[in-house]
Amino acid sequence: MKLAKYIKPYLFFAILSPLMMVVEVVVDLIQPTLMSVIVDEGVIGGDISKLVRTGILMLLLVIVGGVGGLSASYFASVASQGFGCDLRGDIFRHVMAFSLEQTDKFSTGSLVTRLTNDVTALQNFVSMVLRMFIRTPMLFVGGIIMALSLDVNFSVVLACAMPIELLIVFIVVLKARPLFDTVQKKIDKVNSIVQENIIGARVVKAFVREEHQIDRFDDANRDLRDTTLYVQKLLSILHPAMMIIMNVSVVAIILIGGLRVQAGELEVGKIMAATTYITQILFSLLMVAMGFQMFSRTLASARRINEVLDEKPVIVSGNAAPERAPQGGSVKFENVSFRYPGTAGKPVLQNINLEVKPGEFLAILGSTGSGKSTLVKLIPRFYDATEGRVLVNDVDVRDYDLKDLRGRISFVLQTSELFSGTIADNIRWGYDEATDEEVRHAAKIAQADEFINSFADGYDTFVAEKGASLSGGQKQRIAIARAILRKPEIIIFDDSTSALDVGTESRLRAALKEELKGTTIIMIAQRITSVMAADRIAVIEDGVITACAPHDELMKTSDTYREIYNSQLGQRGISETDIEELEALAEGGAVGA
Repeated sequence: MKLAKYIKPYLFFAILSPLMMVVEVVVDLIQPTLMSVIVDEGVIGGDISKLVRTGILMLLLVIVGGVGGLSASYFASVASQGFGCDLRGDIFRHVMAFSLEQTDKFSTGSLVTRLTNDVTALQNFVSMVLRMFIRTPMLFVGGIIMALSLDVNFSVVLACAMPIELLIVFIVVLKARPLFDTVQKKIDKVNSIVQENIIGARVVKAFVREEHQIDRFDDANRDLRDTTLYVQKLLSILHPAMMIIMNVSVVAIILIGGLRVQAGELEVGKIMAATTYITQILFSLLMVAMGFQMFSRTLASARRINEVLDEKPVIVSGNAAPERAPQGGSVKFENVSFRYPGTAGKPVLQNINLEVKPGEFLAILGSTGSGKSTLVKLIPRFYDATEGRVLVNDVDVRDYDLKDLRGRISFVLQTSELFSGTIADNIRWGYDEATDEEVRHAAKIAQADEFINSFADGYDTFVAEKGASLSGGQKQRIAIARAILRKPEIIIFDDSTSALDVGTESRLRAALKEELKGTTIIMIAQRITSVMAADRIAVIEDGVITACAPHDELMKTSDTYREIYNSQLGQRGISETDIEELEALAEGGAVGA
């Protein structure tokens, strides 16, 4: 199994653990024989000195066995915890290399389950194997040898009990094994629902859907409970069945031994030793049953982990050396078409040809679902074009090293993702080495400095998970500051100023043009005032760019652009003077600021 490679760094501890277990098992096998000596020679025979000497020897052996057992458990824990830590880290790194389509394929809840529950299942299995794969066979074989050395007649009991135990183990494990996969999938579903509702808590409350979501969770939770209970019912048969067989076997040993004692052919102490050995033998079979149960569960988890590790990243780095890649910030789309993986029908983007010059401010305008966001996601290779190619600085993005390509680009998403930490931490997130002054400067450009300083702790204000303690506009400005701080060649705004008022957005746009000279800016927006001052505006309809020109030219040549303009500014009772002021504002003026 390829997952075995994760135990190699801890091979020393993995070898020590079973060796220490050998010490404990040897002591366990010797103890019943020594006890028989104490009973037969010390108690019944009246040899007190023999009783004392043997008792002291047993006590010393117990200490040695205890040290062996503790050492075995410690070494097994070191190896299994290291195994789990390395495996979990590898899976996480692998998931981080996934494209967006691959993350969607597994679902977030399922990936969380695989990184936690499934890895823990494998980790526990490794710990159990290191402790039990020596203990179980040694107790089984050693117990049989020691029992038969006392009296061969005890073999009758073993011959009857062992096949019954093995049959029970086989039947139960055979029925339970397929259900472990089902249980893990049920856990996936519960995790997904929990995650969705924690992330979307505000939406749930806003639409008063708490009861609906509670019912949905309860259904998934009950489904998990019922499936798990069914598995546990099957497995619960094992222990009582084994104990019944074990107790019946002990009674049989006592009966056979009693008859042999009456006949003068066996001593009482040996009967006591034989019952202990029989118990050890049958208990080792119970451990085998538990091992098979855990193995079945682990097999299901291993399959799910291998599914993640076997998934090859769809988006991989190109072979071009980063130091040879040209600078500048130009972007070019050549006959680009795109269809989302697994979808049929008309492509989302069709035969796009567009060139953005270094330092140019290009705006993209279009209706919802027209393909605006999809278009810009092809630049940093969140997805790859289905047809045609995308070039940055006249180099196909597929030839870039991914880290180099994305290091040239700052992407401000439509939904501002913030992380737990201070505001400064969030701004510095993409550039750890930034000084406090650089952080403040980026915040000033993003129009965030004023509201940040209004907080009691300023830039050290703690941000709750996902920025829950901030308003939408505040989150957007922090995300914009984070993007600016990286000093990229290209900065992309994916409708990421939608929560800003017109005045703030105007000042932001003016600051961007002043402070980011030479940086290529691509901005997607819904508001006409957000794009009017752009060098060029690309109008996209149903995945096709129908026009691309400055505002004044589009007003003359593009029916679609005029329709958007009139719907937002010209047909709502707004005067010509108001429109002129808005146009001046869009150009970075101070009107209405």
